[in-house]
Amino acid sequence: MIEIRKGQAPQSLERAPFSVRFRASFVDPAFRDEDQAITRLEEIAWAAYTEGRKAPFTRKAGPGYADPDYELSVEWSATKERIEQAQVRWADPATPSRVLLICGSARNDGTCPGEISKSYRLLGLAREVLEQAGLQVDVLDLSLLTSEYSLHIHPCKGCASTAMPLCHWPCSCYPNHALNQTNDWMAELYERWTAAHAVLIVTPVYWYQSPSPLKLMMDRLVCADGGNPDPTATGGKKASVAKALEMAGWDYPQHLAGRAYGLVVHGDVAGVEGSSRALSDWLDWMGFIDAGAQARLDRYIGYYGPYATSHAALDRDESVQEETRNVARALVKAVLELRSGRLQAVQPKLTRPRPK
Repeated sequence: MIEIRKGQAPQSLERAPFSVRFRASFVDPAFRDEDQAITRLEEIAWAAYTEGRKAPFTRKAGPGYADPDYELSVEWSATKERIEQAQVRWADPATPSRVLLICGSARNDGTCPGEISKSYRLLGLAREVLEQAGLQVDVLDLSLLTSEYSLHIHPCKGCASTAMPLCHWPCSCYPNHALNQTNDWMAELYERWTAAHAVLIVTPVYWYQSPSPLKLMMDRLVCADGGNPDPTATGGKKASVAKALEMAGWDYPQHLAGRAYGLVVHGDVAGVEGSSRALSDWLDWMGFIDAGAQARLDRYIGYYGPYATSHAALDRDESVQEETRNVARALVKAVLELRSGRLQAVQPKLTRPRPK
């Protein structure tokens, strides 16, 4: 048996610091008339925390699972059912072609920045091309994480690094009601990725890397590449069982393979090449299909100019606007070829000597 390494987990919170954290959401004086009710809610939350009530609603897994009697989270099961339905729609040749159009910027004019992002403007150019071509467009604006009430993409916990089968498809780490890790947007986003025949990411560069909302989503999509669709096979989150399952031979299923992709990465000083390469490598690894050289764009807008005038710089840069439209046009072509079977025909089916 492989040794399970321990020694990093912190001690559970004591009652007093737990109370401070719980009450941090109720510091507004408007809550003072409800202090007694807040105290009662805190007692319930403390009990859930100390008892570890991660999933308060469960049901038996049923047929088709390794352990039909395992108590699966009802919330996880609902997410999986939606993903399976989306996969059926994706595979049906009669359904309209669908593109997931992603704005990777954390900025919008509904919160502190007070101004729309250039990524969203470029996304609008791509959207026009896609819709004119008759494709269904699903716009995913990741800046909503910074401007909508209690919307979260919780961070990946790295289950795959313990053993790939411990990383469940979809992710079963959240929601965790005992830790107040709820309202996890990924429960919806897994379905939207699955339903898409193509993905187009439009994003800026933040400090040489993808913006935090985009990177959070990327990390949580690790379960789409090799993840285990049956949590009962690992007894939930039992590391030793997952390690044994991986060592017995794991096939690393690519749950989102076969979709096309395009990229628009922009910056103002440095980092667009590295960020673009990282994103394309990530999508290639998951089995997405490159829509061609013109579907991958990295450009500087207002190079070394003031941030204050960057939108005006985009107004003047008609070339980057047209290049963005070309990314969308290239993706339209790829989707048509993909769904006709011609693009898939040139993709060799090879066995990886190192499947990880």
